[in-house]
Amino acid sequence: MRVLMLGGTGAMGRPLAGILASEGAEVVITSRSRSGTGKKGIGYRQGNARDNGFLKRLLEDFYDVIIDFMVYGEAEFTQRMELLLTSCGQYIFLSSGRVYDGSDFRMTEVSPRLLESCRDADYLKTDEYALSKARQEDRLRESGYANWTIVRPYITYSEQRLQLGVFEKEQWLYRALKGRTIVFAKDIAEKRTTLTCALDVAEALAKIAGNPEAFGEAVQLAAPCDISWKEALDIYLDVLEEKTHRRPKVYWMDESIGLAQRLGNVFQVKYDRLFHRRFNSEKADRICGEPLRYRDAGTGLKACLEEFLDGDREFRDISWKAEAFMDRLTGERTPFKEIPSFKRKAAYFLRRYLPGGCPGDG
Repeated sequence: MRVLMLGGTGAMGRPLAGILASEGAEVVITSRSRSGTGKKGIGYRQGNARDNGFLKRLLEDFYDVIIDFMVYGEAEFTQRMELLLTSCGQYIFLSSGRVYDGSDFRMTEVSPRLLESCRDADYLKTDEYALSKARQEDRLRESGYANWTIVRPYITYSEQRLQLGVFEKEQWLYRALKGRTIVFAKDIAEKRTTLTCALDVAEALAKIAGNPEAFGEAVQLAAPCDISWKEALDIYLDVLEEKTHRRPKVYWMDESIGLAQRLGNVFQVKYDRLFHRRFNSEKADRICGEPLRYRDAGTGLKACLEEFLDGDREFRDISWKAEAFMDRLTGERTPFKEIPSFKRKAAYFLRRYLPGGCPGDG
């Protein structure tokens, strides 16, 4: 089986490539920085998968399966959809559990989506992630082809991706390891959520790849157990206390919307993190012909955070705008020597110390 993975270098893609290769598949992964071969059965094609010229050259070869991790605008996806569908036996489109509206019940693949049930006209005018994914799902259904599979994971975690509400580790764990206070909101903390280990999702994806039972279907891949965000925070705090011999402080905001307005993710908060998010995984089990294995979130989060802390503790780009705002809330200060450039130092200073924040913030 020949498999092409577009954008497959993230938390799910890396283990998935290894699983497929171990099962005898020939895996090709697009990468901006790598070319040649990696582990046995895995090759890299260097180029920008957003570039149509690169994509057309890549798809001169036919693939049994294309697994698409890319995030598209609707026009971009519509432009390339037919090319993708006609260049493979099965096209797996990575959507998201965020497409669903809120529910007090466990969601199934036919639960109402925000695109149909939301009445917020301002939101529906946007190309926000959940709406964009839902519209692209509809383009596939309307395509006239039947060789697609829509996969809806929800929040996945790994040793490099540890979320807390809307925060990536760069916005909470970085602060904790620098001795500063974690900022979190009570209204998100009380919500039930579903956190699924990226390795578990990768193992499920490997069972869907090339599986004719999945053709023309939407399948959610999320653990059937849930946890509150407060419980997730307590797991993180316990591990940090054990590893660093100091329990991080937490600054509790009553509501999350004010912070979301500052950070520019109001819709993600309003139409996802302030919902309870629980999933029914029975359809995926039926398609795969066996109960899928999902590790307990408590055990998985603990193990991944410990692995991160015992490793090189690599952080991606830090948002100094977010750091400045959180420092204003907590009364703390980030040392200038920690901020990597004069421009970023200036931006931090203005947002941290200027009355009302920096002009244009909002």
